[in-house]
Amino acid sequence: MAGICQGRVVVITGAARGIGRAHALAFAAEGAKVVVNDLGAQVDGSGSSAGPAGEVVAAIRAQGGEAVANGDDVSDWAGAKRLIDCAVETFGGLHVVVNNAGILRDRMLVNMTEDEWDTVVKVHMKGTVAPMRWAAEYWRERTRSGETNDARIINTSSASGLYGNPGQVNYGAAKAGIASMTIIAAKELGRYGVTVNAIAPAALTRMTENLGFGRMAKGVEAGQFDAFAPENISPLVVWLGSTESAAVTGRVFNVAGGRISIADGWRRGAEQDKRDRWNPSELGPVVEQILSESAPPETLGRDADSGVVWRLSSEVTDERPATTRLTPSTPESARCVDRRR
Repeated sequence: MAGICQGRVVVITGAARGIGRAHALAFAAEGAKVVVNDLGAQVDGSGSSAGPAGEVVAAIRAQGGEAVANGDDVSDWAGAKRLIDCAVETFGGLHVVVNNAGILRDRMLVNMTEDEWDTVVKVHMKGTVAPMRWAAEYWRERTRSGETNDARIINTSSASGLYGNPGQVNYGAAKAGIASMTIIAAKELGRYGVTVNAIAPAALTRMTENLGFGRMAKGVEAGQFDAFAPENISPLVVWLGSTESAAVTGRVFNVAGGRISIADGWRRGAEQDKRDRWNPSELGPVVEQILSESAPPETLGRDADSGVVWRLSSEVTDERPATTRLTPSTPESARCVDRRR
C-alpha cells in the first residue's frame, strides 16, 4: 500500500539525530525520497562529521527506501542553495522542505557573549530562511514556466520562543522569529502552490536531555507509551508534508507525546480607546483595566502523561564555560552523496 508521501522529494535539515532522524525515517516509510542533511556537529554547533547522516541513509535504504546524504551548512546562503540543488539533481524535483537544524548555547542575558548570540541566531534563523529562499525560487520558476506545485515547508519553532524560557534569550528569540517567518512566508508563497507551517515540538533528544527531559524519561517503563520519544513528533510533520494538508498554511502547532494543539500566537486583546492622545498620568488605571480583562501569558507546556510542568532551560550559571565556535563544512566535504552505487 502506497504511503501518503509516495514519490515526494523531501529535504530535511538536521536529519542525522533526534527529531530530524525520526522525520527522515518516517517520511521514507510513507514512500518519500529523502535528502538527509546534517553537519554532524555537536549540540553547541562545534565540529562536523559525515557519518551520522550516512547512517540514516543506510537505514532508509535497508528498508527499501531512497535517500541521499548532504553535509552542506544550511546557515550559509550558498550551502543552502547546494542543498536544494542536491534534491532536484538527484531525484528530479522537490516537494517538501523540513527545516529542523539547530543548536543550543544557553546563557543568562547578563552573561551572554556576542558569539553565543550570533551563532544561535545564525543557525536557527538563517539556517531556516536560506533553504526556504532557494526552494521558493525553484517553485516560483516552475510556476512561471506553466507548471504547478503542491509543495510544503515545515519549520521548527519552540515553546521557548512562543512562551519564553529563562536562559534561552538567543534560542527563544530565534524560534519566535521562525514562527513569524512561517506566517509571513505562507502569505507570500501561496500563489506558487506552497504551504508553510511550523511545529513547536517537545521530546527527549541530545538538545533536551540536560534540560529536565532526561530525568523524566527515566521513569518510562518497558511497554509503556514513551511521551518523550522524538518519533512522536514526526507523524504530524509527515502529514503536513503530504498532499492531504493542502488547505493548511500559516499555522504553528505544538506537539509532544500524543498531544497536538494550535499555538494561536499574538492576538489583539482587550483595549480602551480614548479617541484622543493619552496623558501619561491617565494610563495607570487604563492599563490595569485592560490587563484585568486579558488572559495571562501562556507558560511552557506540561508533560503529556504526568501533567508535571517542565522547564526547558538548563541550569545556567556564571561559571558555565563558553562553548567553541561553529565550524562550517567546506563545499568539498558537503557535496550531495549518493551511496546507491
